[in-house]
Parts: sequence; structure tokens; C-alpha cells
Amino acid sequence: MADNYLIAKELHKSFGDFKVVDNVSFTINKGEIFGFLGPNGAGKTTTIRMLSTVLEPDSGDVVIGGYSIKDKADEIRGLIGICPQDLALYEDLSAIDNMVFFGRMSGLDGKAAKTQAMAHLELMGLSDRAKGKISKFSGGMKRRVNLAVALMGEPQLIFMDEPTVGVDPQSRNNIYETIEGLRDRGMTILYTTHYMDEADRLCDRIAIIDGGKIIASGTPFELKTGIGDPEHTTLEDVFLNLTGRSLRD
Repeated sequence: MADNYLIAKELHKSFGDFKVVDNVSFTINKGEIFGFLGPNGAGKTTTIRMLSTVLEPDSGDVVIGGYSIKDKADEIRGLIGICPQDLALYEDLSAIDNMVFFGRMSGLDGKAAKTQAMAHLELMGLSDRAKGKISKFSGGMKRRVNLAVALMGEPQLIFMDEPTVGVDPQSRNNIYETIEGLRDRGMTILYTTHYMDEADRLCDRIAIIDGGKIIASGTPFELKTGIGDPEHTTLEDVFLNLTGRSLRD
């Protein structure tokens, strides 16, 4: 049987009379890249905020690494890393200083923070720019530092929220290869993106949420087979077939 590292059980969340997340359940296996896809306003962000202990569900539970968010949220925070869509970097600091700062915030001492920072910058192909100011970095370089920051503290599960937005093809390919390498080393990853080709390449399994509910889940191949010949069907075809073509501004 698969080793479920994250278990989301019947999650519900409303704001006033508006139900944002409605009975969402899924599992993520250890060492898996799990795609969590949905249009704008589908409930994706609210679900992730509950999974990462930022927001308390109205009902339901999340178990990560054997710990429940109901009474072991602090333990869970020690297991997870977050790579947000919005860059969480100090522009006036160097890459290494950003890394060490966030490493110390995660509980590392100075020596361990610096050691991890250099290792993660090397992983992202940025060790030679460690002392460069973030304000001088390209968009792709900033994205790679943003991902490197999420690795500080050696988390076992990382939430990656659209980590390749606005980057050039070279940086995007570097990020892909890094993410695949992290999975190969046993890391568990929840991945969100609006680029369906990304999801098809990276994700072992995918759940699609819309209207606060999971409307489909499976491997990319299974999802494509559900609507046609998988050799001539794309995940974008699946996504539009399930969620419609109306704009979600």
C-alpha cells in the first residue's frame, strides 16, 4: 500500500454564507509530486492555507506525517516548507543573507543555516551569485532563490504555489529538474500551476478543484483517458472540459 504522507479528510470552510471549500478529501503519498489544480476562485488557495496550518477548517482534519492539525500544528510546521507565488525575499539583502535569515527563522543556528543556504543555492545553480543583491537578480533567479528558501530547515513536504510564474525557459527548466530531483530524494510536494504542460510533466497524480469541490483526480494519463485518446488529448483539454471556458477574473 502507498504511504500516505498527507491526508485531507472532509475539509469544509465558509466565509459568512459563502462556502469556499466543500467536503474536500484527498491523500498525497510520500515522495510524490501531487498537482492541485483549479481555476481562480475554485477554493485552491483556501485549501492550501488549511493544509499548511495557516487557516483553521470549520470541520474536517488534515494529517501530515502522522500529526493532526487539530492538536499537533506546531509539529506539522516543522515538517513543511512553503514556496509562495509572491516572492518572499528582501531586495536589499544578498541571496545568502536572505537564506540565512529564513534559516534562522526556521530554528537553525547560524552555522547550520549558512551550510544549508550554500547547499541549496548550489542546487539552484546560484552558488556563484550568493553574495549578489536580490534587487540585481533577474525574475528567474529570484524564483530560484524563492524555492531555495523553502528548502531551509530540510522540510519533508513542500507546498509550491506556481513557482515558475514569469520566468524564462532556462530558469523554468532548471526549476523542473530541481523539483524532479527533490522527489527522487524522497521529498513530498504539493504543486499548483496554471500551466497544464507543467502539471503533465511533473505530477504523479492530480486533483482538480472547482466550486470548492474535488471534481476529478488521478494520474495525468487517467485524466486524459477519461475524455478521449490520451495520445491526442492534453491536460488543458481535460481542465477546460471539467471547469468550462468562462473567464475567471
